[in-house]
Amino acid sequence: MKTSNPVLSQLGRAAERERAGAYGAYGPGGAPGYGPAGYDQPYPSQAYPAAPPAVRPMTVDDVVVRTVALLAITALSAAAAWVLVPNGLAFPLLIGAALVGMVLGFVISFMRMANPVLVSVYAVVEGAFLGLVSKAFESFYDGIVLQATTATFGVFFLMAILYRARVIRATPKFARIMIAVMTGLFAVMMINLVLSLFGVNTGLRDGGALAIGFSLVCIVVASLSFVLNFGEIEESVRMGLPQKYAWTAAFGILVGLIWLYLEILRLLSFLQDD
Repeated sequence: MKTSNPVLSQLGRAAERERAGAYGAYGPGGAPGYGPAGYDQPYPSQAYPAAPPAVRPMTVDDVVVRTVALLAITALSAAAAWVLVPNGLAFPLLIGAALVGMVLGFVISFMRMANPVLVSVYAVVEGAFLGLVSKAFESFYDGIVLQATTATFGVFFLMAILYRARVIRATPKFARIMIAVMTGLFAVMMINLVLSLFGVNTGLRDGGALAIGFSLVCIVVASLSFVLNFGEIEESVRMGLPQKYAWTAAFGILVGLIWLYLEILRLLSFLQDD
């Protein structure tokens, strides 16, 4: 089954290769080359080759289970970092976790098929990062972590309801626009980060009107990114991708939730400062 989503197109071709490879040296017809045994082809060593191993296709429940598991790992890691890391080591560990998490995120994204162990390690690292960031914000703004967490999951479930009701659809045009916007936002954030290291203030993260507007844009885009996730999950199930691809979908949802939480946390801090 064809799809207009470029990522799913690659996943679909990978799944087809896996299913084709499951037949081993002999095709479904019982002879090499995926054709029926002929006079010009050698007979196989056995009359009936072993049946290909069954590959169970992924379901929405598979994605839900893996997403919940990754969220649990992230939450436990965040709680451990919050409680166990002393204040003197918090900042260097926060920077280290941010860098390691970014590298792991790129590796998993370029792999196209998430490895369960690697994704779990990513959840642990990002959990430690979130725990240290949340502790720092909570020390300045009492109750902000609970507010940000509630808002994050509230937005996520709202987007799920809107997608379920077909109010928002992951059309090919929507996907192209979202990918372009997210790429642009990521580039702007990276440039802003590099400039801030050299003491240049662009106003995007200083709590002013521009910073509030930029955070609002990021929150809207992060929220709409879940529509892409839901569309990919729905189409992956329809394409019959193997169960292991559920880890890729769960990873995408986790990344979106982390981004949304951080942006809401930052926006709430700006509003409380005002």
